[in-house]
Amino acid sequence: MKTDTHSSPSLRWDIFCRVIDNHGDLGVCWRLCADLAQRGHSVRLWVDDASALAWMAPQGCAGVSVHAWPSDETLHALAQDAHFQVGDVVVEAFGCELPQAFQALMAGDTSTVWLNLEYLSAEDWVPRMHGLPSPVMGGPAKGWTKRFVYPGFTPGTGGLLREADLLARQQAFERSAWRAQRLPDLRLNPAREHRWISLFCYEPAGLPQLLAQLAGSPGDLLLVTPGRPLAAVQQALKGLAQPPHWRALPYCAQDEFDALLWACDLNFVRGEDSLVRALWAGQPFVWHIYPQDDQAHHAKLEAFLDWLQAPGSLRQFHRVWNGIEASTLPALDAPTLANWAACVQAARARALAQPDLCTQLLAQARLSCTVS
Repeated sequence: MKTDTHSSPSLRWDIFCRVIDNHGDLGVCWRLCADLAQRGHSVRLWVDDASALAWMAPQGCAGVSVHAWPSDETLHALAQDAHFQVGDVVVEAFGCELPQAFQALMAGDTSTVWLNLEYLSAEDWVPRMHGLPSPVMGGPAKGWTKRFVYPGFTPGTGGLLREADLLARQQAFERSAWRAQRLPDLRLNPAREHRWISLFCYEPAGLPQLLAQLAGSPGDLLLVTPGRPLAAVQQALKGLAQPPHWRALPYCAQDEFDALLWACDLNFVRGEDSLVRALWAGQPFVWHIYPQDDQAHHAKLEAFLDWLQAPGSLRQFHRVWNGIEASTLPALDAPTLANWAACVQAARARALAQPDLCTQLLAQARLSCTVS
């Protein structure tokens, strides 16, 4: 373990991630890797599908190396490599299981800290589960203990990912300049005022209603992200007599996506990573939660709305948008969005008062690691 210029131990991290679908797991893991590296640590990211990093993080990040999910043959070869060392901290992201052969490599160094990074939730059981030990009952690492890390919005949870320079970058951001740069690409008239709305979603139940509502508001500009959002919009437009004013966006890097959220007046986001980024953006937003077959996401959404202290119109919009309630979407008029903005900014302030996820992971790792 090295010591950086701030007399704080610099740790080696192995972070494991499996891409289930939509690359959301990879998005969270990459932000964590980059955050750790920017704080002076070295990170190996082991992932079974790194293809999305070509647009998500095209420049990479100094201090982060990306590796294919290791086969048993690869790990057996590493076991013979005198230069290879398991990280000071090993992170098992979102329930992916460490390869047995990697566990065997770990077994020789009991100083390694093993963390299981779970999904984000605002449900009330999260503080009770965060930090709990989980004894390993079998396999090469039998007898070890790993600890659960639950990100969250309240004290007693693991907090949210937030880079140390995020607020400074946000304060330096010039919305008008960002918009002006994109007017030619979006084929927009610079003399016309627009209300900018970003759309990043799955296939929300309320999408046809939203498109119909925006079609009656010529000043609204809907910016549609690629992939499933674009396909969903194209499908929903088939049932509309009049389309809204909209533009398709290309894939973009994570920092460019952050800028999009900062620049828009209303953001539609999905999953975990973009929810957190929308919260930090401080603009009104609507969350399309990842749907689960057993409808467990309904309770998860309600818990988040409770934490958010969402006004009635924002609750109704979320329920219709997510297909929980079959009714009419509230109108997106100026007073409604101002009410939502006040709610989001108050929630943002509460979240900023909590230690961020990376800081908490480092604190836990440093307490457990032996400094050489």
